[in-house]
Amino acid sequence: MNKLKETLSQYWLTIQGSLFPWLKEELGDLTEKQQRLITVLEIIRLEEYLPSYFCVPGRPISDRVAIARAFVAKAAYDMPTTIILLDRLECDPVLRRICGWERKSDIPSESTFSRAFSEFARTELASRVHETLIKNLYQEQVIGHISRDATEIEAREKPVKKEIEEEKPKRKRGRPKKGEEVVKELTRLQRQEKMSLEEMLDDLPKECDVGSKKNSKGYKETWIGYKLHIDTADGQVPISCVLTSASTHDSQAATPLAEITSQRVTNLYDLMDSAYDADEIKKKSIELGQVPIIDVNPRRDKALKEELQAEKERLEFIHFELPEQVRYRERSTSERVNGRLKDEFGGRHVRVRGHAKVFSHLMFGILVVTVDQLVRLVT
Repeated sequence: MNKLKETLSQYWLTIQGSLFPWLKEELGDLTEKQQRLITVLEIIRLEEYLPSYFCVPGRPISDRVAIARAFVAKAAYDMPTTIILLDRLECDPVLRRICGWERKSDIPSESTFSRAFSEFARTELASRVHETLIKNLYQEQVIGHISRDATEIEAREKPVKKEIEEEKPKRKRGRPKKGEEVVKELTRLQRQEKMSLEEMLDDLPKECDVGSKKNSKGYKETWIGYKLHIDTADGQVPISCVLTSASTHDSQAATPLAEITSQRVTNLYDLMDSAYDADEIKKKSIELGQVPIIDVNPRRDKALKEELQAEKERLEFIHFELPEQVRYRERSTSERVNGRLKDEFGGRHVRVRGHAKVFSHLMFGILVVTVDQLVRLVT
């Protein structure tokens, strides 16, 4: 962690000591939001991920780097629509120049922005930038805890109707006949044990549909859209993300998410709530070299439920906390990341349609959250 802070400190000293004073002379005093946007753009270096179209024959293509910066600004300023972004670029010369346009006439049209965003979604620009950022900063670092959680994402598109499953002929009750084999269908978690990462991700449902969950007060809530699964490191830094249909159970994305995270960072503990209480998930966590700390889900086991309650009362009586309970408290970092993404960086303003575009929109917000939290580690 010390090496991570040293690297981030070097970034921050360069930005604060050299870049901000130069920009202040060029653009005047910078607001806190403008400084945050400049910091994000300077650290993620979008220009390194986009092709150069200089001297290419044919009609010139609008500067994709400037448009990509503008979409980062849209997330950083929590702007609901691209039209609002364009209006802001026209009336805010400082923001316009930060993105890379000198004059109002240089700003592309809304349709050009739309085409560029489709390119970014198709090429997974924001996801690639985030992956490289995490790998570069966390190489040779050991993270204490990874908190795994999912959050609902509301979308403005029609949910896909579920296909009516054909009724299978009911088998006669009792023991099977001699020589008769009863083939039990494998669950997704069981199938994932023999799948590669690409196969697991392809197998997850990605269409827009209806999801439901119980809120903190025990009431059932429903929404139309998707579900974003996030692995968060200590310090509220998002490490990896997977977007699925809203109806997907949290546990279904745990194994591919754990695999992605293990390819980017090294961590010691995996923290998960009772929705992830499954033998397959625990086994995967141990295989990857982590210690799983998962809240127990008694399901319909009344005896286990009573035993858990009795154990809780015994620990409270002697004023003792288990080490696992102390570590599990770190899981609140995932809830804070979910809240920041939705309340500050565009998570509640999904206006695009389709899995790829929705994920791209959210990942621009995740980029801003990631850099902002990394900078907070050294400021």
